[in-house]
Amino acid sequence: MSSKARATQIDVARLAGVSQAMVSYVVNGNGAVKIPDETRKRILEAMQTLGYVPNALARGLRSGRTKTIGLVIPDNANPFFAEVARFIENIGFENGFSVILCNSDYDLDKENAHVDVLLAKQVDGVIFCSSGGTSEAQQKLRDGKTPWVTLDHDISGLQTGSVLIDYELGGYLATRHLLDLGHDRIGCITGPTQFSSSTERLDGYRQALHEAGRSVDPTLIVPGDFRIRGGEAAMLALLKLDHPPSAVFAFNDLMAIGAMQGARIHGLQVPAEMSIVGFDDIPLAEALHPTLTTIAQPISEIARVVMMILLGQVQGGAGVPAPKAFNRVVLKPSLVVRASSCAPGPSNPGATG
Repeated sequence: MSSKARATQIDVARLAGVSQAMVSYVVNGNGAVKIPDETRKRILEAMQTLGYVPNALARGLRSGRTKTIGLVIPDNANPFFAEVARFIENIGFENGFSVILCNSDYDLDKENAHVDVLLAKQVDGVIFCSSGGTSEAQQKLRDGKTPWVTLDHDISGLQTGSVLIDYELGGYLATRHLLDLGHDRIGCITGPTQFSSSTERLDGYRQALHEAGRSVDPTLIVPGDFRIRGGEAAMLALLKLDHPPSAVFAFNDLMAIGAMQGARIHGLQVPAEMSIVGFDDIPLAEALHPTLTTIAQPISEIARVVMMILLGQVQGGAGVPAPKAFNRVVLKPSLVVRASSCAPGPSNPGATG
C-alpha cells in the first residue's frame, strides 16, 4: 500500500489477520456480535499502525445520520452570536453531534449558499438565524425534510420550532430604567428595521415612554447597524440635535460601545453627562470603563432550548426530552445595572423637571 493512500478496512483486516466483516463490527460498535478481547485488541492495534480513520460520511449514509448540525448566524464577529454558537457547540458535542458554523454577514445570497451546502452535506438538522426578511434559504428549509429551528428572529407562518427573546420587554426595561433615574429625553439607537428583534425593542421603548406620560420624539430615534461604528455615528447624530438627549438606549452592546465613543468624541463624560444602556450583556460589557448597564439575554438557556427542540426532532426524543412537533419558546431578558447609567445632573437638558 502506498504511504499516501488512505488505509481501508481491507488493509486493517489483512494486518490483523481477520475478516473485513470483523473489522466492520469493531468500527461500527456492533454489540450484537461477540468479539474476543484478543481479536479486538489486534484490530485496534492494526488501525493505529495504519492510521486508519473510519469514513464518517459512508457510515452516515448507511445509518441515515451524519451526526452533524448546521448553524447559520448573521454575524459571528458579534460576541452575542459567538457566545450562542459556543454553547450550541458544547451541547452538540455532549450529545455526539458536530456543529458546522456558517456566517452570513447579513447577506441573503451568502445565507442561501450556506443552506445549500448544509443540505447537500445531509446535516441532521439546522439552526437558522435569519439575516432579515423572507429569503430563498428559508423557503428551502420550509420545503425540505431536514429538521430545523429558527433562532432569535420571529418568522410568521412557520411550522417549525423557534426560540425567541421577549425583546419588547427588554426595550421596556431599558427605557423604564432611564426614566426612573430621571431622564426625560432618551435617545434610541435602533437596529436594521427588517429584524423583528429590532422593531420589538422599539415597541418596548415606546411603551415605557407612553406609560410614563412622555411623548415619543421621532428625532430621538436614530437607525443603527448592530455594529460599533454604527453606534458611534448614531450617537454623534443625536448630539447634533438642538435639544440632545441626556441618555441613550442602544439596541445591542456593540452599538452601546460605539455610543460611548461618540459621547467621548463630543467631550461628554459617561455617565455624568450621558447615560448609556445596551442590550445583550456580552462578556465585554463588564470590562468596559465605565462598565455597561445592559439588558441581559439568557445565552446559555437560548442554546439549551434550541438544541433541545432540534435534537428532539432529529432523535425522536432519544436522550433528550421529546418536545411537541412545533415549539415557539419565548425567553425573558433582565436588566443588569452597572456604571454607565445614573441620574442626570441639574444642568443636564435631559433631566426631568
